[in-house]
Amino acid sequence: MIFARHWIFGLSLSLVTSVVSIAGSANSAHAIAFVNDIIIPGDSKDLYEPSSSGANINRLGFLSDLYYDRYNNVYYGLADRGPGGGVISYNTRVQKFSLDVDPNSGAIGNFKILDTILFTQDGQNFNGLNSSQLNGNVAVLGKSFDPEGFVVAPNGNFYVSDEYGPSVYEFSPTGSFIRAFETPSNLIPKQSDGTINYVDGRPDITSGRQDNRGFEGVTLSPDGKKLYAVLQDALVNEGSPDGRRSRNLRLVEFDTATGQSSAQYIYQLESLAAINDRIPGEDDDFGANAQGRNIGVSAISALNNDEFLVLERDNRGVGVEDAGGENPVASKRVYKISLTGATDVSNISLAVINDLPSGVLPVEKSTSPFIDIAELLKAEGLVIPEKLEGLAIGPQLIDGSYAILLGTDNDFSVTQNEDTNEQFNVCTDGSDDNPLDSGCPQGTSLLPTYLYSFKASREELKGFVQPTKVPEPTTTAGLMVLGLSGFWLKRSKLKIN
Repeated sequence: MIFARHWIFGLSLSLVTSVVSIAGSANSAHAIAFVNDIIIPGDSKDLYEPSSSGANINRLGFLSDLYYDRYNNVYYGLADRGPGGGVISYNTRVQKFSLDVDPNSGAIGNFKILDTILFTQDGQNFNGLNSSQLNGNVAVLGKSFDPEGFVVAPNGNFYVSDEYGPSVYEFSPTGSFIRAFETPSNLIPKQSDGTINYVDGRPDITSGRQDNRGFEGVTLSPDGKKLYAVLQDALVNEGSPDGRRSRNLRLVEFDTATGQSSAQYIYQLESLAAINDRIPGEDDDFGANAQGRNIGVSAISALNNDEFLVLERDNRGVGVEDAGGENPVASKRVYKISLTGATDVSNISLAVINDLPSGVLPVEKSTSPFIDIAELLKAEGLVIPEKLEGLAIGPQLIDGSYAILLGTDNDFSVTQNEDTNEQFNVCTDGSDDNPLDSGCPQGTSLLPTYLYSFKASREELKGFVQPTKVPEPTTTAGLMVLGLSGFWLKRSKLKIN
């Protein structure tokens, strides 16, 4: 195994790339192989007011989701609500970037930001502040926005899922709001008296999505007719005694034409017992109330109309809460799932139970992981980040295999004092009391973002259907003109004859 680490420069971003030779990997026991990674420094800036500074202005905090536009060969990396957990004003955005992918090995390099696209409506920015901070009312969502999932529609528009609502919005390619999908009522967080509360958690809310556990991922069927949004964890009221002990989370299907929900399915997280079995000893095991809180889904990507890749992970690894990566990681995995035969549970409650009612079938989930990310990174001697949140099927390589790209969310390398809402930089030495825009102690740096490439064989991605693309308007117009010309030519010939 050959390692090479070198510096790449582009758009004032110094990127470290570690490359692993995968020669002969097609003959190895693992059909999915780690290829390489790009390390994006935590103090990198996006293109929003590049001459300014400040974590909440243009610090490059992403990848809460990752999408590959294969028709234009560009990528999108989604930033979430910004630094500070919803108490610092931050104009929410998505980053458009380019990336070189070696057509033989799948190795990635030459990362470069192309555009920073803000989400707006009627000239006003969507903002990462929670609804209480932004609107002074926990029941009014307004433009309070925590984007976590991203996909491009066949017509070039963006579908973005949100944790606060949970919501799904459609935006134009310039980030201008078009419409909101209708969120099923059973997902909306409510108090016992039925009052909506988008901010607080238990015990204030008694039904709907858990706080900070809304729509974490979104994807489209290849034909663009169905959109799927997945919750990070179980609903607050679906579990015994609550969602923290349940492994049953909801995958919601929407009709893109109407914006209405058409079905809900159950995705089952890996059992807590199986996860704890991978942790040495018992001292660091997850507790019973961690099943539906510290384990969850972070991303989803469609393979075809029925099959999907799902990224499931625990909340451990190198991150703002554990910069040194002291706690043992148990789960960073991608699974393959199928909706075939799954029960529509739109009108079925799973309240006060941790199992499934008789006759209810969850989505079919592969018994072994499609990618065991933690094990592959560990085998290469690499750190395991906490928030693996971006998943995309990349370009097809010369041998017919595909590059699978995964990315991390570094939380802008910011933590906060929960009592005072004061924010601090987190640095690679583990210190988390550094003033927000003061940098890090000498010899240390902000936590980086990682972008990984894996290589999946043609057989592993058998059944993958590339998404539909709507022809460009000029192309469509041209075809119409040609068609009409042919029509009149035929009519003319008939007249002559």
